[in-house]
Amino acid sequence: MNSSGDSCSSLLEVAFDDDHHHHGHADRELHVLAVDDNLIDRKLVERLLKISSCKVTTAENALRALEYLGLGDQNQHIDALTNNDLKVNLIITDYCMPGMTGFELLKKVKQESSNLKEVPVVIMSSENIPTRINKCLASGAQMFMQKPLKLSDVEKLKCHLMNCRS
Repeated sequence: MNSSGDSCSSLLEVAFDDDHHHHGHADRELHVLAVDDNLIDRKLVERLLKISSCKVTTAENALRALEYLGLGDQNQHIDALTNNDLKVNLIITDYCMPGMTGFELLKKVKQESSNLKEVPVVIMSSENIPTRINKCLASGAQMFMQKPLKLSDVEKLKCHLMNCRS
């Protein structure tokens, strides 16, 4: 099992070494939308992602996230994926949030929008509830992560995504 982890990290280094040589490929940088109602958790996730050289946009709730993605209620639909500044490669969201849960956000992204369907959604939760985890994965979540997030979690996730995209 461990050897696959090693090949994964070396693959990451290769992928990111590449970045330093070709400044034109800014699209290789992951742009992550991090959604969490808890300021401390949100800051932690943002810091870990930045350490892992991701571009991060944060939202304090699911409705804000939907607005950013161009799925807000007021339907000023910006095609989030054609406007490169807004191009999000990953959504990472807390499960328990007031108003709209991370699970509802996941369902909205996966159901409503053809251009966002492909964006991986990762759900985080401080509670390890198997039925909840399975429900999220069955609805299209890429991964379910236990809070508090650690740098190794973010690296593993990033590695997983790079493999998916290549």
